[in-house]
Order: sequence, then C-alpha cells, then structure tokens
Amino acid sequence: MFLEINKIKKHFGEGESKIEVLKGIDVGIEKGEFCVLLGPSGSGKSTLLNIIGGIDQADSGYIAIEGEKTEDMSEKTLTLYRRKHLGYIFQMYNLIPNLNIKENIEVGAYLSDNPLNVDDILHTLGLYEHRHKLPNQLSGGQQQRTAIGRAIVKNPDILLCDEPTGALDYNTSKEILKLIEEVNQKYGNTIVMVTHNDAIKNMADRVITLRDGIIRKDYKNEVKIPAEQLEW
Repeated sequence: MFLEINKIKKHFGEGESKIEVLKGIDVGIEKGEFCVLLGPSGSGKSTLLNIIGGIDQADSGYIAIEGEKTEDMSEKTLTLYRRKHLGYIFQMYNLIPNLNIKENIEVGAYLSDNPLNVDDILHTLGLYEHRHKLPNQLSGGQQQRTAIGRAIVKNPDILLCDEPTGALDYNTSKEILKLIEEVNQKYGNTIVMVTHNDAIKNMADRVITLRDGIIRKDYKNEVKIPAEQLEW
C-alpha cells in the first residue's frame, strides 16, 4: 500500500469542551490514485489531510508513505520528507506577492531534487504569457493555477488539495478541476482532495465519505466522469 492511514485518532479541546474529531480512521490509498475526501463541515476531513501532510499530529495511530512512518521522524526529517514527497494546494493561494508568476513556481522547484520543467508547467497551466506578472495582476483562477504550479513543479508523490475550488466561481472551478485531473494523468501523482462539493466525487478513482470523524463510505468509481462534464 502506497499511503497507509492506520487507526488515526485526533481530538481538540479538553474536559467538557473536548471534541473527538477523528475516531480511528483506517484506510489505504494506492499510488497514482485520485481520492476525494467528502463530508460536511466539521466531519474531520481537513484535519485528516493535515495529518497526512505532517502539518498536524495525530493523538494515536500513524501515517506511512511507502512504509515510512511519519511519527518515527524527527522534526528535521519530517520537514525534508514533506519537502520531498508532498505538494499542497489550499483554498487560499499563499503566493509571494513581490515575486512574479514564474518565480512563485520556481520556489517550489528549489525544494525538489527532481523538479519538473518550469516552462513546461507554465504552458500546461496556460500561464506562460503571464509569467512576468505579479500575483495581484492576475484573476483568482490564475492565482490558483499558479499555486497548483508551485505544488506540482516539485513532482511530489502526493498532492494534497484542501477545497482548491472553494473560493472560485463555477467555470473557474471546473477549469481548476480539469487541470488537477490532467496533472494526475500526465505526472501520475497520487491526489487526495478534500471537498464538500458532492459533484466532484464523480471524477475521482476513489471516494471516502467522512461524518463525525468516522468513515461512512469508501468505494471506487466504476465509471469516472471527466471534470469537464461535471455539473452542480
């Protein structure tokens, strides 16, 4: 199993205000799989994504990628591990405002031993002609594409996406989903995407539904719908 999520538990708060957010999540994800974590607000999906990404720590259980357990790593090793294996795409773009688009993507390339070609990615993302512009000169959708470029230029084993279309309108959302679909097909990265948008599950290989910190459903799509054909 490429990504192993083993008996993960997590709580926030103490005493009467203690909330069990994850109650023993057990699941494995295959290499190259496009997996959607679906669930309402407060279901624990973003917390689980942050634990997979080493941003947050579980109370118990472990995450292993190709047999390497994150809990066994020192802070320094974990930082290197995140740098080497993981790419992040958040709802907020977190671009560096005084760097142009190409430079923002190059920041990701510097973090990798085996980066992809920056110009190739700029073409794939439809950003090549905007490469010398600053983030505030671009639309929200173009900024999100830049954030995706920064994440994928590292050529990460796993791309973690937290509501990547949450701040975008319908048409731009579909463009971004199409792009993530292309990235998965072209570069073979394993993708774990958190969303509360029910339609997005239809483009995934695998759907995991969380509610109240427990996996309620876990299934594979026998027929995937291309991102372009999604409607909501």
